[in-house]
Amino acid sequence: MHYGHTLQFGTFVTPSNKAPEAVVALARHSESLGYDLVTFQDHPYQSAFLDTWTLMSWVAGQTERIHIAANVLNVPLRQPAVLGRSAASLDLLSGGRLAMALGAGAFWDGIAAMGGKRLEPAQAVDALDETIDIIRGMLDTSETLPLRYYGDHYRLKDVQRGPIPAHNIPIWLGALKPKMLRLIGQKADGWLPSYSYMKPGDLEKGSRIIDEAAVEAGRDPREIRRLLNISGQFAAQRGGFLNGTSQNWVDDLLPLVVEQGIGTFILMADDTKLMEQFAGEVVPALREAVNHEIPEPTLVAMRSSAARAKRREGIQYDSVPASLANSVIEPGDVQYGRVKSTYMRAGSPGIVIQPKNVDEVVEALTFARQHPNVALSVRSGGHGISGRSTNRNGIVIDLARLNKIEVLDEATRRVRIQPAARWMDVALALEPYGWALSSGDYGGVGVGGLATAGGVGWLVRDHGLTIDHLKAVEMVLADGSVVRASDDENPDLFWAVRGAGANFGIVVSFEFEVDEVGPVGWAQLVMDASRTASFLEGWGEAVETAPRDLTSFLIMGQPRGGQPMVAHVLSMVNSDQPEVIIDRIQRIADVAPLYDQSVVITSYANVMANASREDHDGQGEPSSRSGLIEHITREFAAAAERLIRSGAVYFFQIRSVGGAVSDVGADATAYAGRSANFSVAAIGANRERLNAQWDKDMAPHFNGVYLSFDSDQRPERIHDAFPPKTLSRLQDLKLKYDPQNVFRDNFNVAPQRVAEAAP
Repeated sequence: MHYGHTLQFGTFVTPSNKAPEAVVALARHSESLGYDLVTFQDHPYQSAFLDTWTLMSWVAGQTERIHIAANVLNVPLRQPAVLGRSAASLDLLSGGRLAMALGAGAFWDGIAAMGGKRLEPAQAVDALDETIDIIRGMLDTSETLPLRYYGDHYRLKDVQRGPIPAHNIPIWLGALKPKMLRLIGQKADGWLPSYSYMKPGDLEKGSRIIDEAAVEAGRDPREIRRLLNISGQFAAQRGGFLNGTSQNWVDDLLPLVVEQGIGTFILMADDTKLMEQFAGEVVPALREAVNHEIPEPTLVAMRSSAARAKRREGIQYDSVPASLANSVIEPGDVQYGRVKSTYMRAGSPGIVIQPKNVDEVVEALTFARQHPNVALSVRSGGHGISGRSTNRNGIVIDLARLNKIEVLDEATRRVRIQPAARWMDVALALEPYGWALSSGDYGGVGVGGLATAGGVGWLVRDHGLTIDHLKAVEMVLADGSVVRASDDENPDLFWAVRGAGANFGIVVSFEFEVDEVGPVGWAQLVMDASRTASFLEGWGEAVETAPRDLTSFLIMGQPRGGQPMVAHVLSMVNSDQPEVIIDRIQRIADVAPLYDQSVVITSYANVMANASREDHDGQGEPSSRSGLIEHITREFAAAAERLIRSGAVYFFQIRSVGGAVSDVGADATAYAGRSANFSVAAIGANRERLNAQWDKDMAPHFNGVYLSFDSDQRPERIHDAFPPKTLSRLQDLKLKYDPQNVFRDNFNVAPQRVAEAAP
């Protein structure tokens, strides 16, 4: 039978240590000829061979596309937990090009001579069985607990998993005997025998044993790829199986695909001419013949039964469009650990879709609309403090692949940026032009979330919010249509996007008019804040009365035992003149004694280069609250001191706003907090405790909320963020653009009719 696998081809190269350069050259030649896979035999006890794992690592660094595997790896001489970590590392370094082909062991005299334990055949299979469990356990980084394993041959206690490989590394077994074949059916992803060792009927018999074992284990036999090592020679006339013309080879191999289900042929040859003729004449002809015999579309991939067992109820996984098959990550996939959580928040979504282009965003949203009762999150950079870019058991549309930055017009400083670009990359791309775009304070934040909410960054008092530089967006609406919004096209939608964009669609590109920004002054001060209320009041006055070219943020937390209260004050001066910079920073430095200071002239891009590129792995459910305030009054400063010293928060920040932000009319965008001079945010570990103290002491002082910094889901927050007139307009537009409330799993502005019907 045919198992539906796409047809692939590989080479089997002898790892001779007498000509290592030639071995690598054959691997590179395999890639240039279009082979999918290059493999190497593994006999660690033979001095004539290079170490196979070292060779594979070197070949991975010398090639770009071709996949790499042993043929097959000698497991008795390789400790399984180390092997699992080595596999993950090599796969990660090679960009997802490793396959694990394993063997139970042979040539036991050589194994024993190298210090390996001599095993009986049945024991060797049992040890390989345990090895597979351990490797899969090491690769299962969706599991947060350390790996423990207690077998007859291997025992592990509290082993840290990881790293996360680049793709789901398949495990193939080289096998001929029934017990090994049954193990393949139970646990492996592929069967890799050599045809020269087989007798007539062995392929069919072996497949039958594998299939029966797979079904008994609750697996689909199609999960298991059938690979075959083959050898032969080309001749002008047929001389037997794989001995003859290229067409003779095609005729010999075609039944193995159609009738026996072979999905991968691996050519055992170190002869370049043989490799070239096979790749140039046999491969294309065989593909054509197979397509003629099996016209139905073949499967791109099939997840294992173990992976499918981790699927969540309520999601129709099998209805994911075929075009998105390679863009989907499920809980059972090894990459899941990379995408389940965000920067600050743990998540466990049921499916993560990473579209590569706008059409795929539309398809992903169409799939999401088919699940009206399942949570939907849209993610750009995954840094959002509010945590809305992940969920539990829901759908995440992760825009990570949409990260392009391009200059449209140098004369007008017009740029187009996709939502998953990080602000540090934006700053770096704009620097050669002498430009900058004020964003947030952290370079790892994605463009999409910030540029639809506001954008309070290091140049905010001089250049306004990020949304104030937005000239147009391209976005996918709830019904799947793709529209452009600007002052001239869909202006009502453009108004809403600037401050409440998450409620109206998925922005797939932003067009900004950026600013000319040269070198800037950058100050980092550590200040004595023992008299906390007085310090806050003084800092607020110094910033508020300073020229607009100064923007200052402060960060505080509860003092550690026996230590004084300190404030970290970070300030940018939009000038390269030392006397101007010193004048502005001195205003702040005069507020309280300094413990430490650093003042430099640098580039905006250097300041924004403050983020790690590591995968997000947020833990827990941190609670955050936010508020906008016009002045740091004595009463507010006293309330803030009580909050900080209470222990209810571990992070307290005030950002200066005002200046250019207030030049824009309150009704010009959906962002309504134009009169505020300061944006306040706090993060605590206990939601109830933080909310209780915030609501009692802090909230009375605020006149607005910056929703990106708030995690409180109570409906009052929407009314805090948007004045009645603004909210009413947003509700009307929601009814127009998203009447079914598809984009609801955030700070939801419900359609007007839904809002009126709500209790």
